[in-house]
Amino acid sequence: MAWFAAPEYRLARELFLRLLALVYLCGFLAAGRQFRALLGSRGLLPIPRFLARVPARHAPSLFHWHYSDRLYAAVSWTGALLAAALLGGAANLVPLGAAMALWALAWALYLSIVNVGQTWYAFGWESLLLEAGALAVFLGNADTAPPVLVMWLLRWLLFRVEFGAGLIKWRGDACWRKLTCLYHHHETQPMPGPLSWYFHHLPRPLHKAEAAANHLVQLAVPVALFLPQPIASDAALLMAVTQLWLIASGNFAWLNWLTVALALAALDTGTLRRVLPIAPDPHYPAQPAWYQGLVAAYTLLVAVRSWGPARNLLSPRQQMNRSYDPLHLVNTYGAFGSVNRVRHEIVLEGTSDPDGAHGWREYGFHGKPGEVRRLPRQFAPYHLRLDWLMWFAAISPSYARSWFLPLLARLLVNDPDLLRLLRHNPFPDTPPVLVRARLYRYRFTTGPELRDTGAWWHRTPLRDYQRPVGLAELGRLLPEAPG
Repeated sequence: MAWFAAPEYRLARELFLRLLALVYLCGFLAAGRQFRALLGSRGLLPIPRFLARVPARHAPSLFHWHYSDRLYAAVSWTGALLAAALLGGAANLVPLGAAMALWALAWALYLSIVNVGQTWYAFGWESLLLEAGALAVFLGNADTAPPVLVMWLLRWLLFRVEFGAGLIKWRGDACWRKLTCLYHHHETQPMPGPLSWYFHHLPRPLHKAEAAANHLVQLAVPVALFLPQPIASDAALLMAVTQLWLIASGNFAWLNWLTVALALAALDTGTLRRVLPIAPDPHYPAQPAWYQGLVAAYTLLVAVRSWGPARNLLSPRQQMNRSYDPLHLVNTYGAFGSVNRVRHEIVLEGTSDPDGAHGWREYGFHGKPGEVRRLPRQFAPYHLRLDWLMWFAAISPSYARSWFLPLLARLLVNDPDLLRLLRHNPFPDTPPVLVRARLYRYRFTTGPELRDTGAWWHRTPLRDYQRPVGLAELGRLLPEAPG
């Protein structure tokens, strides 16, 4: 069936798959480097405890068959090697069935991680990676023409990502409708980047223009994805440019990078030839019948499963970042339905003084603001999970109820796995006797303040977030305090 093939999307498919493999690589690397402190057998939220209370049908994962820290590490590093191979084009060097198996294995390994990740993996971009990764299984390789149906499913996914984000903003915080949210967002976002200070200090009329452009790109432009070429490609390019602006303005893990990948998947070679010298589309052999059957079956499955996300888009009670099945095959998305006006940060401190009268020293994080003279760093598309959850914890203690006291307990024993997630440990030789958490208000300094002090942030102490505690007291509060 000639209509089933879309050779004019061969470059779009390749760009999408290579970027997807890069995101998979970041995800598996983050899992391998961070899991012991967060999810390991002695982690803040141990996976064995989770598996004991959640059945496999609610959270499918190979770890329901068996769990050990060694197996989790093997899954993470195997996934990283597989993602690196796919990034290098390994799927184009093997037969079609083997290529599909490689992408399916990457998806299955990452699903196993996400479904036991608990609050550390409760982000919309985890579901987005899994949904996009499932579609990648059916995209074929260099020996097969891109299937039309899957290319349209990628557009449907991009539409839901952008349109869902636009609707949640318009229906949510009034500052989006007043075009004033960006007066605050660059300063109060979860993890500012090295350019966020500069974005924050753009003139307010430009902030309003940013917000208006956001509404245009997320509410109007996505509809053009379903129009004929070159209109669809032009719409996708506009979305990609907007995502690059967001990448420059902050650290949002791989959310923006995956959205760029989805946008690139909508570009046909006719559009690309306007700016690049691209050879004519090759002649592909007929697609195998078994392959066409699998593509058609999966397209039907996605169409049926899309009822919930589509209804959610139309609902006045729209939800952000919800999965409708434990395999994360079709999901809803959205971001920043509300914007904080003030930035609060939790600062962790320890002291060797048993009375807590003096000697308090501060722990440093890699990504979240701490030392006021330290310029925020760029980490995306890599995801610093603890840093992100500390931002949520500063908004409300309810976000950290399950893991915050265990975090303090591990600081009191200089737990090596946890300390690897921190940039600075002020007690490298002997652990502190007491630890505490202080809540501060942070704001970006003004231009004159930066010139005078060299500080990117100004902070004001507010109150104790957690009063000083020692290991003995935490041992009474926690069922499994480290000793």
